[in-house]
Amino acid sequence: MPLAAALRTWLFRLRRDESLPIVLGQRRIFILPTATGYLFAVVLVVMLLGAINYTLSLGHALVFLLAGLGLVAMVHTFRNLLGLSISPGRAEPVHAGEIARFPLHLGNTRSDARRALGFSFDANAEVFADVAAMGETRIEVPCQAIQRGRLDPGRLTLTSRYPLGFFRAWSYPFPLFTCLVYPRILMRPLPPPTAVDDAGEARGDAGHEDFAGLRAHTPSDPPRHVAWKSVARSVDAWPLLVKHFAGGGGEELWLDWALLAGEADDETRLSVLTGWVLAAEQAQLAYGLALPGLRLPPATGAAHHDRCLEALALFGNDPDVPPPAR
Repeated sequence: MPLAAALRTWLFRLRRDESLPIVLGQRRIFILPTATGYLFAVVLVVMLLGAINYTLSLGHALVFLLAGLGLVAMVHTFRNLLGLSISPGRAEPVHAGEIARFPLHLGNTRSDARRALGFSFDANAEVFADVAAMGETRIEVPCQAIQRGRLDPGRLTLTSRYPLGFFRAWSYPFPLFTCLVYPRILMRPLPPPTAVDDAGEARGDAGHEDFAGLRAHTPSDPPRHVAWKSVARSVDAWPLLVKHFAGGGGEELWLDWALLAGEADDETRLSVLTGWVLAAEQAQLAYGLALPGLRLPPATGAAHHDRCLEALALFGNDPDVPPPAR
């Protein structure tokens, strides 16, 4: 079995392409007739037998003309891939269960266009693209993101049946692709903020002078603090929001792993924390993330948002984010 795997790796060049861009040479392109091509060959054989049997000169000419057309189609199918330049791009992070899209930059240095190029990862949908003569184009190849972590979609399959569909030429570019997959989103009301010991200099009565953002509603909140305009804009997506004020009584919003001790499994807890991060960011609250072995202090902004989601995505799969103790 190892010998068969080694032979397959050598034959189909199933190794990572470290040098970029990837330029397809003759040894990287494979070609075989399609079902239509085999049917076309059978029809030619039948026509040739008929022409021989009835001594039809024009029948012979037609058979050889069509055979030559098939051979020309084979050459054009092969040349449609030959010399194509491929460079991978950066894939944007997605959540588990969504479709990750891996960008490819295609370059054509020839004076004729390349048509109907098909790109796909194993067991995923195929996308098609054309590249103009002496031109470039960009496409995105989809891949299902099943679980959180770093997604490696594997080798890329590039195919062509252009121009007549009698032959299928294919190649296996294998660039280094990676995509960060965040946990699934499970929306829950945000936890209440916690008081901090060092609140600084008090300003105002009961900390209600300076508006600090929005947070989820709790039973103790007065109705006059409800942010009715924000609720009306996102009533279906987010819980009831109230105005949060900062002042003498300092508070911090911590999205803590320990608050979800009653959940069934770790993945559910990570999904709830992901929903909390999105809700806190949408409400423009300063929030911190506490995981076993990792503690990100409260902050706001896109960088903090991305760092929190990355920590949740790599939880248990990365040395910087250790798994919880059992």
